[in-house]
Amino acid sequence: MSFFGFGQSADIQIILNNEDKLRTTKVKLEDGKIEKRFLFYDGEPIEGEVVVKLKKANQKLEHYGIKIEFIGLIETFYDRNNQNEFISLKRDLATAGEILQQNTRFNFSFLNVEKPYESYIGNNVKLRYFLRVTIVKKFSDIIKELDIAVHTLSTYPERNTNIKMEVGIEDCLHIEFEYNNSRYHLKDVIVGKIYFLLVRIKIKYMEIAIVKQEVVGNGASTFRENETLAKYEIMDGSPVKGESIPIRLFLNGYDLTPTLKDVGKKFSVKYFLNLVLVDEEDRRYYKQHEITLWRKVDEELRKKNFTQNGGERITDSNPPIIESISNDIKNNHDEIIDDDEEGDNENPTSTL
Repeated sequence: MSFFGFGQSADIQIILNNEDKLRTTKVKLEDGKIEKRFLFYDGEPIEGEVVVKLKKANQKLEHYGIKIEFIGLIETFYDRNNQNEFISLKRDLATAGEILQQNTRFNFSFLNVEKPYESYIGNNVKLRYFLRVTIVKKFSDIIKELDIAVHTLSTYPERNTNIKMEVGIEDCLHIEFEYNNSRYHLKDVIVGKIYFLLVRIKIKYMEIAIVKQEVVGNGASTFRENETLAKYEIMDGSPVKGESIPIRLFLNGYDLTPTLKDVGKKFSVKYFLNLVLVDEEDRRYYKQHEITLWRKVDEELRKKNFTQNGGERITDSNPPIIESISNDIKNNHDEIIDDDEEGDNENPTSTL
């Protein structure tokens, strides 16, 4: 825009090379709207051209330089002044004093660009990658931005660790549950079963839930928020001793991201499976444990021998820590029995 409407102004357009052939992905924005963005992986170049279109014919555009930047930024919603730029690359397109007299195109190229983290838009934090073109003017700069999406890829060996535990309430309820894996890719299927060893309370129904926990900040300023992404009823009615209930939950239909660990020392995203039992008096009993989600390398990229650097991808081969069973409503039942050690999740889901 121009100062008080006087002087020349311009529109800026950022066009990437071979846009019709570039990968795209759908991104859910802060307001819930879905936007399609160009998709890149770590190490891939970002190339294209900047088109500057003058708004007024036969009038020159004076400026103090034109530049394009590639920026990686972590922004917390509760403190937008506290932004962390972990990537900042710049290319000068025109130097100060180069007066534009007509519509002009500038080529740009960012080669072997490091993109260590996955793009992320959460409830309290956002990690974005974008191109920013700035025409520096005396009073008011002309700025145009183009967001892109970045996915980080992981590969795991075929061998995986299943989860098998026995939990219960002494002399009232004793169950054994098993999940086939502790790590799942985003299009995977959770397969498991629940086996009732002792049933002396009347159970109304049982469900499994996927819970996302967003952890922002460090130390005393750490903020945690839990969000239940999915609930799936696996049993309706009271079971009997010896009954076995199968579990099969498809992840492809839910809005999931990979597990993110201490991204830029600013935030983490964890996922949990909650097994919830509700008795006839509407008391709830649940068992929660953490799972690791990861983005699987597509076969097309695997054939191209596409490689990723370390970044924040999950490489820990150990299964997640299993937390002890807990009862979210105080009642007259005996203390819950569980021999497993308590995990490090300080804020188990309490919304169920």
